[in-house]
Amino acid sequence: MIRKLFSGLGTSLHTPIGVIVTANLILVAAAWLVGIRAPLFYIISILILGFDIFVSVTLQDRLIHFFAQFVLPIQNPEHREEIATRVKNFEGGRRGPAMFVKNGRMILHKGEAKKRGPGLIVLDTASALVLRTDTEIKDTVGPGIKFTKGNEYVAGSVDLRAQWQFIGPLATDQPFLNPISSPKEYNESLGRRQRTNGWTRDGFEISPTISIRFSVKRPGKKAPNESGVTSYYGFDPEAVRNAVVRQFDFMDAEGGGITQMDWDELPAHLVVNIWREYIRKFKFDELFSSREVDSPSGLQTIEEAINQRVKKSHVDRLDDTGLRHGDWAESLEYKQLQAHGLEIMDVRIHKVLFDEALEKRIIDQWNTEWYKSAAQEERHLKEMEGLNETAGRIEAGKLFATTASQKFSGKTTLPQDNHFKTLQLLIEPLKEFILNQRDDSNSASEEERKLEEIWKWLLDNTSTQPEAPASGGRK
Repeated sequence: MIRKLFSGLGTSLHTPIGVIVTANLILVAAAWLVGIRAPLFYIISILILGFDIFVSVTLQDRLIHFFAQFVLPIQNPEHREEIATRVKNFEGGRRGPAMFVKNGRMILHKGEAKKRGPGLIVLDTASALVLRTDTEIKDTVGPGIKFTKGNEYVAGSVDLRAQWQFIGPLATDQPFLNPISSPKEYNESLGRRQRTNGWTRDGFEISPTISIRFSVKRPGKKAPNESGVTSYYGFDPEAVRNAVVRQFDFMDAEGGGITQMDWDELPAHLVVNIWREYIRKFKFDELFSSREVDSPSGLQTIEEAINQRVKKSHVDRLDDTGLRHGDWAESLEYKQLQAHGLEIMDVRIHKVLFDEALEKRIIDQWNTEWYKSAAQEERHLKEMEGLNETAGRIEAGKLFATTASQKFSGKTTLPQDNHFKTLQLLIEPLKEFILNQRDDSNSASEEERKLEEIWKWLLDNTSTQPEAPASGGRK
């Protein structure tokens, strides 16, 4: 009891009024001790005490109003009175919670969330939250500064940035094999496998790694909020409110009870359900092959269909065998995302795990198909080679005939008794053609040399033959 009394007196001495009252009491006590007991003295002392208290209170209030606006980066003039009130409450020990929200996470001291009373929340440009009381939802708060009332507290907060989420096996997981390192690691790997596993139409289990890029729905145009802050990531109060307030309930497969899902867990839940729906429409072999030339494989078709289901209100439905027939249906997953203030920008299927026996089956199938394709290509190349060879032979024959008959084209000549002269007329244009087409190759030089020998032989034999008559037929 005595300790509390002295503690209270010590606290009061730290205030301006406490200092003034204490100084006046000491002055009166000293005057009493030295024998000053005139009533006028005490009346004047009381008046001075009242004046000092009035001046100190007024000066303190004005100084708080002046300096409080520099405590936080306030851009709204209405907030100056609010921050001054919070400083006064802090000075009097009656302050409420003071919190900082960074990237959607609340940062506060121990026991801060349990405090009640007018408080203060500072949010960075990537954060938003919803305030509520015990009976109702009150307000949606964006980046900047928010002054809360005594009965308000945080219902939930969100990160306005785009979120990347990876679900399914890791790159180092081998969940279809026996445990190698420890049972604990194997069980964790098995849990990741079971989070995305699905069964094909012919009964094979597939477990992929799926990446999802999503965010709280962003407004079409960025604008400053109540605090005068324009978030780079965009702030849509209605979307933030729906993401926090509209809890998604689902049936727990293990316990059979109802479980509530946080806003950032809903996209993965919807995508996995769509994946398991579509994987049942394909056989195992169809996932890694195309049904037609230049058409996507089964996995590519599933990935495209999942993106349509979460991005569009109506999608082209796949039948039970994974084919499209132009039958458009409404996307319930897209409606759920819109109702919860969320949007998915991209879904990708990465590493696909399955039993090792199935992998060997795929490799054997690819080898068989590759061998058939290579054999077919070889036959095609041989056929083309034969056709090109025949076409080249025909063209060469035409060129030879055209070149060799140059001396005889367009002229009427008499029959030659000297056959060597006729051969000269045939060989001379061939020789000229070879000289015009001459290059540095050995084959062309060899052909030229042979023609020179033939040409010399013809000249020698022509000189030994009698001259042909000027006119008339053969003798």
